[in-house]
Amino acid sequence: MKDKETTFNDAMSEVELILEKMEGGEMNIDELAASVKRASGLLKLCQKKLKATEEEIESIFREE
Repeated sequence: MKDKETTFNDAMSEVELILEKMEGGEMNIDELAASVKRASGLLKLCQKKLKATEEEIESIFREE
């Protein structure tokens, strides 16, 4: 079974949580690399979603 697609808001919330843990000293060194990698992937996902939304909106305005 495929996981549901991560939404923009869910991705941003997770990135914020990772940052809070890092800034608050709650993350140990063993988690750091994996968390940075996860945050990077989530940010790329957000950028992709923003770009797709921008293109869709521009397409809508071109149709009118």
